[in-house]
Amino acid sequence: MANTIFLIAAAIMLVAMTIAFFRIIRGPELGDRIVALDAMTIMALSAVVFLAHYLGRAIYLDVALVYGLISFLGVVAVARHMERGL
Repeated sequence: MANTIFLIAAAIMLVAMTIAFFRIIRGPELGDRIVALDAMTIMALSAVVFLAHYLGRAIYLDVALVYGLISFLGVVAVARHMERGL
């Protein structure tokens, strides 16, 4: 039962990542592209956590944590750049 739920969640996440990818490509403004990229990084982070649980490897959670921190810092830096420059 849990494997089925994980597969359904992975399929939904794949569809959401595809939609966000098209928003990155066709976003009318830079802000839309940044938000879509941030959404994709959150979904990729979730995929790493799903993979860690599915494989039973806790070390992947550390990878997800570092990836999340780097993603957050990147979005903050781009937002500051968009607002008034670095």
